[in-house]
Amino acid sequence: MPKVLRYTLVSIRDLLVTAGPFLLIALVLLTLAYFLLDPTPPRKVVLATGAEQGAYAEFGKRYAAWLKLHDIQVELRQTQGAAENLALLRDPASGVDLAFVQGGADDERPSGEDAPKDDLVSLGSLFYEPVWLFYREDSAQRLLKGPTLSSLNQLAGWKLNIGAPGSGVPNLMKKLLDANRIDAGTITLQQLPQTPAVVSLLGGESDALVFASAPESLMVQMLLQTPGIKLYDFAQADAYSRRFPFMSPVPLPRGVVDLASDVPPADVHLVAPTAGLIAKRTTHPALIQLFVQAAQSIHGEAGWFQRKGDFPSAKNTEWPLAKEAERFYRNGPPLLQHYLPFWLANLIDRMWVALVSIIAILIPLSRVVPPLYQFRIRSRIFRWYGQLRAVENAHGERPADELAKELDAIEARVEHVTVPLSYADELYALRSHIALVRRRLATAPIAEGGQA
Repeated sequence: MPKVLRYTLVSIRDLLVTAGPFLLIALVLLTLAYFLLDPTPPRKVVLATGAEQGAYAEFGKRYAAWLKLHDIQVELRQTQGAAENLALLRDPASGVDLAFVQGGADDERPSGEDAPKDDLVSLGSLFYEPVWLFYREDSAQRLLKGPTLSSLNQLAGWKLNIGAPGSGVPNLMKKLLDANRIDAGTITLQQLPQTPAVVSLLGGESDALVFASAPESLMVQMLLQTPGIKLYDFAQADAYSRRFPFMSPVPLPRGVVDLASDVPPADVHLVAPTAGLIAKRTTHPALIQLFVQAAQSIHGEAGWFQRKGDFPSAKNTEWPLAKEAERFYRNGPPLLQHYLPFWLANLIDRMWVALVSIIAILIPLSRVVPPLYQFRIRSRIFRWYGQLRAVENAHGERPADELAKELDAIEARVEHVTVPLSYADELYALRSHIALVRRRLATAPIAEGGQA
């Protein structure tokens, strides 16, 4: 091995050995911070959606596709709707991490300042979920002697499907009936799942059905364009929004379904709770950040009931807003995610405070590294001076040839001492001192009993 390379490697080795303890401390602190902060999100998450062919199910597929781009697998859990979703979120054994929930669907959560703290957080409101009351025109003719249902009070004697148990519609419809002082016993209430309910309506086995769904629902799209099926106009939409804070009045503009066919032929007043994305409080913050970004991509465009940028929103949420969601609505996506892959940007974003703290601790400690390095190199030279002095002090007391042999042994060992070039002057000084002692031994008097 060339001497220059050997000296370089020796210098690097000495530096690593000297700084090793500090590097080890830094590594331990980083490892501890990593496990405490848990910056890496799980690669799989369970999202509770809703009934097949419903809006929740359609949106769930979009979320799964969006998060797949970031190597996160989203398992979609099909349910009957918002009420079942809430039950799954509150069940530790369900494995559900997030769920779509309709505003006003929760009858279990107490209200008021003294209500116990819920273990759920909101990622924001996502879209309006209008109440669609579809009815058969021939049923209106038969029961009302007219083609149009103009008031909920006229539902007495009707067969009305209010959605399957587990969906949010039964609770919502109960509130609407109570607000209109309608005795539910005067109505034949059915609770069929969405698809069987539509089949029952189209087959004439029921007179009306109620959905609470975004217009992206395939069933809503189909019923809006089915001859003989009419949509109830909530003429008192503003009044409903005053009575129920989770509701908003939303108009369905004329022709928005089909401009060429002029569907609907006139503006329709609707009331709409706001659908939100709810998560367990223990859900990883990085996942919440990703889901809110996905929500902006999926729900941020203009639609039938909102303008571009209206959703997602921190408003109209019945649960506390998650800290990561609040941060997103205040500052937007993290800056680093514009330039780095998500996993790396998230790691830096969550670890930078720990990194700064560790650096602040190590900087003062690092000041002792140069003196330790210097001591380590110089000690490699200075330790021979003790033996050299012992030989020098023994001249005149011990035989000269014996001292000469010891000096030869010292010199032979010093020949193999390697130091960085910056300390070569001290190594050459040691060799010159060995030569000086050798000259003194050559001129020293013969010890008693010794030989010249």
